Amino acid sequence: MTPKIALKDIHKAFGPKKILRGVNLEVAKGESMVIIGGSGTGKSVTIKSILGLITPDTGQILIDGKPMGRDRDAFLAQFGMLFQGGALFDSLTVWQNVAFRLLRGAQKLPKSQAREVAIEKLRRVGLTPDVADQFPAELSGGMQKRVGLARAIAAEPEIIFFDAPTTGLDPIMSGVINELIREIVVEMGATAMTITHDMSSVRAIADKIAMIHEGVVQWTGPVAQMENSGDPYLSQFISGSAEGPIEAVR
Repeated sequence: MTPKIALKDIHKAFGPKKILRGVNLEVAKGESMVIIGGSGTGKSVTIKSILGLITPDTGQILIDGKPMGRDRDAFLAQFGMLFQGGALFDSLTVWQNVAFRLLRGAQKLPKSQAREVAIEKLRRVGLTPDVADQFPAELSGGMQKRVGLARAIAAEPEIIFFDAPTTGLDPIMSGVINELIREIVVEMGATAMTITHDMSSVRAIADKIAMIHEGVVQWTGPVAQMENSGDPYLSQFISGSAEGPIEAVR
């Protein structure tokens, strides 16, 4: 079966600094893939390459077996994204944030209809309609993250990216967000890719995990095999040990 996302021998350097050194990864349709790894190992560059925000030096990225065509807007319409920290627009109300793409995309909706969709998505992430006319600054961190999640799913994307979805949240709210992400991805039948350092998120969200180290996928497999992978890099990472093949930056 053709994977939803396929990365084939992706290389990317910024000047003399080599970030990706041959990333190979496949994500099946409807699968939730979580990418883990230390800071600076290439996780974010991998996601940005898929989105077309960064152009790889060599290699190929395929969506449904096809490279990105000339119609970039149509290509990007397949994706939704929950940014680290929420990345909400301070000058827009909550519903305008959620409906941002619906008000501007190729399939632009009337304002009243876009607002209805936004309120429905807010309900889906556990926020009441009265939140719609508030501004992001009036909301708690957990509520802002929910708004970001509502925005990510507003256009019913086929693929959703989650960038460190629980950063800055307390353990209880992190658990709530993890459960919401899992529920929504399953409900929508979406393909998901998540970047995180939070192992509780990995266990809650992932079908499969991929560990990137020094610009390559060091290990990939089902989350159920993570604890007994036999890979020393993965074992050190999930245990948080200072001892192992991954050098701790002091």
